[in-house]
Amino acid sequence: MTQKPFDPHSNAAADQTVDRIGEALTRMRLMMGRRIIGRLAIARAAPGIDLSQLDILSVVQRIHLRGEEPTVGAIAEAMRLDPSRGSRLVADLVARGLLKRDVSQEDGRRSIIQMTEQGDRIAEEIKAVKLAAVEHVVSDWQQAEREQFAELFSRFIESFEQLNIPGDKAEEPAPPYPFEHSALR
Repeated sequence: MTQKPFDPHSNAAADQTVDRIGEALTRMRLMMGRRIIGRLAIARAAPGIDLSQLDILSVVQRIHLRGEEPTVGAIAEAMRLDPSRGSRLVADLVARGLLKRDVSQEDGRRSIIQMTEQGDRIAEEIKAVKLAAVEHVVSDWQQAEREQFAELFSRFIESFEQLNIPGDKAEEPAPPYPFEHSALR
């Protein structure tokens, strides 16, 4: 996928369809901020861990499924965290027995992060809760609607993941709110 330059000052607001998508994203962000799925999964399978740690488990699985080695740096980057914060979260999950460190088969000097059996069980519970919630939401949709939504939403999220927004990474300073623009000063 080629990365298109992002212009936060484009005139996209003139398109009512884009406006509807933007409004839906705002509503989704508010719901996701409540972290219902994560809290349900923690209550059912992992009392005592927090939502950030739950996210780490999901990220380790996602990196592994892409055929990459989940290193602390890759985990921090995927979560858009400062590497030292990512390292602390991983170390805590290693201490709890949910993750383990192994030696990379590609580079023996590098350690990779793997799920333990207990970590796998928790990750599977997270997935089961998430799938049950999604199934509930789309239960009255036609199969063709589900397939079309899955394709379009996946493509939408993949494009969002490609955005390079200043201040998004720990080493990049964030511009003044909302964007650095002379008309906003």
